[in-house]
Amino acid sequence: MSQDPAKRHVLDATKIVITIARLQARIAERFPESGLSRVAADLSETAQATAAHVRALERPNHILRALAALAVVAGIAAQIYAARLVNWSAVVTHADVVALTQGLDAIVNLLILASGAIWFLMTLDRRLKRRAALHSLFALRSFAHVVDMHQLTKDPTVILGPPTPSSPQRRMSEFELSRYLDYCAEMLALIAKLAALYAGQVQDEAVIGAVNEIEELTSDLGRKIWQKIMIISRLDERAAPAR
Repeated sequence: MSQDPAKRHVLDATKIVITIARLQARIAERFPESGLSRVAADLSETAQATAAHVRALERPNHILRALAALAVVAGIAAQIYAARLVNWSAVVTHADVVALTQGLDAIVNLLILASGAIWFLMTLDRRLKRRAALHSLFALRSFAHVVDMHQLTKDPTVILGPPTPSSPQRRMSEFELSRYLDYCAEMLALIAKLAALYAGQVQDEAVIGAVNEIEELTSDLGRKIWQKIMIISRLDERAAPAR
């Protein structure tokens, strides 16, 4: 049986979790006991929590749906009850405008209250999911800044000259520095993918806007990292012996 084309183009949370776990293992093997390795382990745990959270947001809230249905039934019943309280035959026979106005006013007031209660219950599930998604997206945004802090002092240009007394200690070779920066870029890209999971489940303008902001942030930070990697590659080409 062929797979639904719509589902083929949806991010798979399980595969993202596996990819992040594999990246965490690669970083731990290359840079054991490093700060970046600990950050990668935290990202792996965050990915698992995000996948579980997204699956929870996908499930409908049956309690709220039942309350909304109950509110609809109660609103209809209230309208019927209010309509029965009015003696419509007397109103029509005697042309009692005051009684007609009072009856219609009571029915309209009940209709407004019932509609408000129904709207509140029907949108409550979406608003709760929006709040939960925005809270998680804020945490992912902060995570992206943490990754950026780890690569911030990894400046490849120090290779060109002696460091100052206040310069950070450099123990990495050019190859290790390049791999370190590449791992940071991968982590930023995967953070954006975790954020995109929420846009796929919570169809809300605020959530989609927050996801777009995270994608722009991680893209900008990743672009700066790749500029450093390009500098390292050019230094390697300059240092290579001429043939």
